[in-house]
Amino acid sequence: MLLGSATLGAGILLPAGRLTAAVAAVDLAPAAVPTASTTGEDLRLLKLFDTAAPAASTDTARGMWSGWPHRDTQWIDLGWTAPVTTTRIEVYWAVDGSEVALPKRAQLSRWDGSRFVPVALRRPPTLGKDVYDVFEFAPVSTERLRLEVEPVAGKSVGVLRWRVLSAGALPTLAPAIAAGVDRSVIVGGRTYLAADARWVRRGNGDALRWSKVSGPGEVSFANPAAAQTAARFSQAGDYVLKLAGNAGDLTSASTLHVRAVAPPPAKRLDVVYTTPWSVDNPMWSARIKSLIVGWIPHCVNYCERTDLATGQGGIDNFLEAAKALRGEPHAAHKGFVFSNAWVHQTVESMCLALMVDAAGDAEMIAAQTAMRATLERWIPIILAAQEPDGYLHTAYTLADRAKWPARWSPEHRGDHEGYVAGYFIESAINHHTLTGGKDLRLYNAAKKLADCWVSHIGPGKQAWFDGHQEMEQALVRFGRFVNDVEGGGRGDGYIGLARFLLDSREGGSEYDQSHVPPIRQYEAVGHAVRAVYFYSGMADIAAETGDVDYQSAVVSLWDNMVNRKYYVTGGVGSGDTAEGFGVDYALKHDAYCESCSSCGLIFFQYKMNLAYHDAKFADLYEETMYNALLGSVGDDGKSFCYTNPLDGTERAKWHSCPCCVGNIPRTLLMAPTWTYAKAPGALFVNLFIGSRIQVGDVAGTPVEMVQETDYPWKGGVAITVNPAETRAFAVHVRVPDRATSALYAATPAVSGLEQLTVNGQPVAASIENGYAVIRRTWKAGDRIAFAVPMKVQRIRASDKVAATRGQQAFRYGPLVYAFEAVDQANLERVTTAMPKPMWQPDLLGGTVALEGTWQDGSPMRAIPYYQRGNRSSDPVREFPIADGSVSYAPGGAQLVATAVVAEAPPQTLRVWVTDEQRG
Repeated sequence: MLLGSATLGAGILLPAGRLTAAVAAVDLAPAAVPTASTTGEDLRLLKLFDTAAPAASTDTARGMWSGWPHRDTQWIDLGWTAPVTTTRIEVYWAVDGSEVALPKRAQLSRWDGSRFVPVALRRPPTLGKDVYDVFEFAPVSTERLRLEVEPVAGKSVGVLRWRVLSAGALPTLAPAIAAGVDRSVIVGGRTYLAADARWVRRGNGDALRWSKVSGPGEVSFANPAAAQTAARFSQAGDYVLKLAGNAGDLTSASTLHVRAVAPPPAKRLDVVYTTPWSVDNPMWSARIKSLIVGWIPHCVNYCERTDLATGQGGIDNFLEAAKALRGEPHAAHKGFVFSNAWVHQTVESMCLALMVDAAGDAEMIAAQTAMRATLERWIPIILAAQEPDGYLHTAYTLADRAKWPARWSPEHRGDHEGYVAGYFIESAINHHTLTGGKDLRLYNAAKKLADCWVSHIGPGKQAWFDGHQEMEQALVRFGRFVNDVEGGGRGDGYIGLARFLLDSREGGSEYDQSHVPPIRQYEAVGHAVRAVYFYSGMADIAAETGDVDYQSAVVSLWDNMVNRKYYVTGGVGSGDTAEGFGVDYALKHDAYCESCSSCGLIFFQYKMNLAYHDAKFADLYEETMYNALLGSVGDDGKSFCYTNPLDGTERAKWHSCPCCVGNIPRTLLMAPTWTYAKAPGALFVNLFIGSRIQVGDVAGTPVEMVQETDYPWKGGVAITVNPAETRAFAVHVRVPDRATSALYAATPAVSGLEQLTVNGQPVAASIENGYAVIRRTWKAGDRIAFAVPMKVQRIRASDKVAATRGQQAFRYGPLVYAFEAVDQANLERVTTAMPKPMWQPDLLGGTVALEGTWQDGSPMRAIPYYQRGNRSSDPVREFPIADGSVSYAPGGAQLVATAVVAEAPPQTLRVWVTDEQRG
């Protein structure tokens, strides 16, 4: 059967088991352009026209349209280039067993040239499942049809397929063509074009043709007559490609944009591992103390609790798994299949916390003493749960073998085997650096676990990919570390396995980014945490191997996410799909922006910085860190935010899915790693944090870097370079550029460094990839000084973002600001003049607030977004408001925890407020 044609004639059996009448009819829907209330015009809607019939209403693997997360009436439109005539449509409803249910009501309407008019049906639709629901009516001729669907209370609606059957003579319609998503490509590499072209009925002579519309160089197509082909570009620049097609004399076309960019440097930058360090900075000192004294002990407490009704599954699972391995009676596994994750994250967080110099602070010393005791208690328990060959996953060890018979089985892809293993491996790295390699218990156990995976999975062995990415970036991170520690390429096998796991991802869904192979992915889609972990792992492999197809995919995914799906706070994941990305420019204020996605995004941007030696990626991870992530734990270290919307925040002590609780501190406490990177003859300064950090060898000698700064409250920075021996090398100092995303424009423009000196003498540094580069022979005590310009900026978003039209936000330095109801009860007012930054020593432990007046003359105050939600007099809930709207482990074998998530809380804050000029 030809693509786009679904001829139904005598003797054709429909999925519902009915025979059609002996009258030829053609499905007209594939020749239409679909739009929907939830997505606008989106390529994913083309799944509605898939010629493969669903096996059941739950058969969502090939894609569906749904109104989720909306629980009100939604619609889908089909539009043709000329009128079509029909007497019958067929709709196959989707049911996902969770949020998408059969509809309460469905209404078909036709466009009469000025409005949609309801179509009178011969009989009501059945609204049943597992069959095509038939809508029959008197002949209708129209250019547009709308299917309006009302859900049952508390649910959303979904559609798997929609057919529109022709009546009478077939109309003459040009083909419906979608060229595909915009993307980037590395010069000399390939981009894989996967266009969609559909005819009512394709005839002889109906053809397709790719061509270049514009661009600075030559474009070569592997097969210019094929919808799916590959293209190469001869030089860097912006291109427009066109796919044209014809149906007889009628033609149509679709275009896409391609940006060809230069390849990254041949060698990536080297990692600066987090080792014992000290911090001396007003903001960071306070945040780190709250993590060490408050939050990490809180996580330890909850991981050791056995009385939790939800969010359970801590250290007790390891105790029970060890009993099972010894052949002793044991209890069942508690909580989600991935509950080991927050234990491993907490272990890594404790290791990182113990590397921070307490500087005589009695509370920190006491907390660190308790952490050392906890590690000595926990490590033997965790290692006792490791199976003899190195495998570690207590959910599997404690599972009923009749229900979960084997490791790495496709039907258990959703059980997070790699996800939890990856966190264990990563915890071993920072345990090794904490102990200086003197305690190898976790390091050796991590090698044993990684070796177990390598021995079972790979080319010529077992194929596998995990439903939730994490193992991939963990294996690369560990492989690099093992190579640095042991040499001889000992870690190369782990990096090779990471690539195999990535390459194996296909045949699945957008939700976990397994819909097409990695090198053919150009748009950020699906579950946001899985996505950024995936892209981080892809960036690792691109940097390690130099594979140009990986490089092209990674730069495309980065560009799509940062310039079309990125919040002004540096968060990602609008929540328009399950905990994930929506379509381009879908950036509603009640964002999901899960804290884990911010952690993963920092890793991804950091990997891009290593690969490209470009400061813009450090600008971005600073933005995410200082806004989306830094405030996810409360000031007192006793509560956290699972999600980070821009119009309200709910803090809680724990969560039914506490995947973020240890991820937040382990990411923030790796500050030395984010602050510096290095090359054999260069050191890169990416963050400005008052600190004393050992960066390892540069130009053959150990180097200590000492920063003195009150940034982000003030712009002055002094950096003392202390090489153990005098050496010549380059210091690359990031020149902050606040223009991080094409989505946002800020005024006044702020960039550059002021008053750059070395040892008090002005220097004329060259600017390379966003860094001020100072090349000289350095000796201990040499001092770099400069000022980062600090001005209040007014931010306006692109008009393509519907949610922010007529609104503005404010930033000071790297900090995005929020207006809280505690400072001004009415957040609906209009802003006028630019507010001024003012140091408020008694506000939130000391902060720079933005002070001004609203248009009505009343006082206006904004605080840094990361400090939001810390002044409520209401008690903090143990768990967020129960809503039940999220399945945290779809496809998992043991979904025993109740879904508890934050509903949109009352609008107690705003990042975006009404703009006088545009309101």
